[in-house]
Amino acid sequence: MEKPFDTLAHSPRLWPNRPLIMGIVNVTPDSFSDGGRHFHWEDAVAHGLRLAAEGADLLDIGGESTRPGAEPVDEEEELRRILPVVRALSGEIEIPLSVDTRRASVAEQALTNGAHWINDVTALGDARMAETVSRRGGGLILMHMQGEPGTMQKNPHYGEVVTEVADFLRERAQRAEAAGITGDRIWVDPGIGFGKTLQHNLRLFTSLDRIAELGYPVVLGASRKSWIAHLSPAPLDERLGGSLAAAGLCLRLRRSIVRVHEVAATRQYLMARRALETGVPLPWEPSGLDRPEELPVPETKRE
Repeated sequence: MEKPFDTLAHSPRLWPNRPLIMGIVNVTPDSFSDGGRHFHWEDAVAHGLRLAAEGADLLDIGGESTRPGAEPVDEEEELRRILPVVRALSGEIEIPLSVDTRRASVAEQALTNGAHWINDVTALGDARMAETVSRRGGGLILMHMQGEPGTMQKNPHYGEVVTEVADFLRERAQRAEAAGITGDRIWVDPGIGFGKTLQHNLRLFTSLDRIAELGYPVVLGASRKSWIAHLSPAPLDERLGGSLAAAGLCLRLRRSIVRVHEVAATRQYLMARRALETGVPLPWEPSGLDRPEELPVPETKRE
């Protein structure tokens, strides 16, 4: 019997008094932060296991870089990179796996081979994505991006960035629900750094409550990104302080996920920040993700 997966539904039992932590596993030679470090699937699996041991609630596996100026890879290469990692990790850990892909065909294979969520940076740019995720019983992360990775940072512009991002995510979430994906299986991501200037990013940071008002859990992916260096110049591996500051913003949201490179440091920061704000040393509450047998959710549909 295949292990069921947790859709992180609206039940408070599945949403502890903290943001959930999504650990990043890049299986790419050219990702902006750690490209090449875990390019071989064995290294990627070992990294995923480390992140899980450090306290990640779920992992996000990507086989195609979406950094500014990135060149796309073909479907065959993307599958070659991610499928061995998905298969291996799904057999070793019980926390859900997400696959970062814009292709419905890759999503289909990922969900068939052990993934539970699809992180779509184009938010249904592939017209088949919603139907594919719905049919496979998976969850879907919808991210806002102006343009495409190759060109998105060339003069991005908005009338009012928060309103435009919120309206875009609302429309795409409604489209996903119309395809049969229930609201508890949809998360939204404002897309920090994806076709946005520093000022656009700062407006979104200060308006996360507007994104949360859409009614879906908010995913925030700000770890190590260039907005930090614009505020305080630092190379990629010295941007932990800024990454933690962004993660801390999610403490004010009822349901949120922080997508990060440094899981252990993020976990420690969120624990300490919550304790300092409340005066109570709250334990690191389990999210329910380590008890899949107790959850009334469907099994991943596999052939």
